[in-house]
Amino acid sequence: MNNLIKNIIGIVAVIATLAIAYASYTYVQVYDRSSEPTNYRSFYVQAEGEAVGVPDVAQFTFQVISEGGVDVGVVQKENTEKMNKVLAYINTAGIDKKDIKTQQYSINPRYKTVRCDYQSGKVCPPPSIAGYTVQQSARVKIRDFELISTLLSEVVKNGANSVSQLSFTIDDLTELENEARADAIAKAKAKAALIAKEGGFSVGRLLEINENFYSSPMYAQKSMGMEVSVASYDMDEGVPAPTIEPGSQDIKVNINMRYEIN
Repeated sequence: MNNLIKNIIGIVAVIATLAIAYASYTYVQVYDRSSEPTNYRSFYVQAEGEAVGVPDVAQFTFQVISEGGVDVGVVQKENTEKMNKVLAYINTAGIDKKDIKTQQYSINPRYKTVRCDYQSGKVCPPPSIAGYTVQQSARVKIRDFELISTLLSEVVKNGANSVSQLSFTIDDLTELENEARADAIAKAKAKAALIAKEGGFSVGRLLEINENFYSSPMYAQKSMGMEVSVASYDMDEGVPAPTIEPGSQDIKVNINMRYEIN
């Protein structure tokens, strides 16, 4: 009798195990179908949207370079005085301190070498330091475009050795990005409808969407399209300030959408 009970319990346990396994398998299959109902019945569309805006911020970099003898402190002092003079002018010109950022500061030795006659058998002395070069650069944002031409000229007059990398950008791109995004989505929907019509099916629900956006920075240009770069030189009082045009900036958004096929 005990053996019979044990056999019945064993059979029930086996049946229960099989039932649980089957239920688990069925659940996995149902979940897989629910989470990815159109694994083999979907299609992708891609579209690019674009919005054009007018830059409201200009940026440029200026650099102060000082060369001197072996007393590095003297060279540093000279460089600091020149840089402070330029910064003082920029502040009085109406540029907020938060729009001025130091980008680089470096102290580098300059070496003096001695020509050696290797055939004489004498030991050639190692290079010695002839002096030091101190370089400091800063990035300036300009929100009043009427100041651009004057600033480019005056920073050189006040001690900067070079002015470069003048570019224009839009401070807050959110509105333009949304405009480009809406344009891309509208184009993608139209493309999906056309594909479905030509393919003989209807567009189902949206299964997936992702985006990638980028903008094209605008660099300062003269009327003939040449990039403006103020190289290292001394500006005379009679030299006119350069004419700068901000142009426009393009914001583009790429949208990828996957639809269910009905």
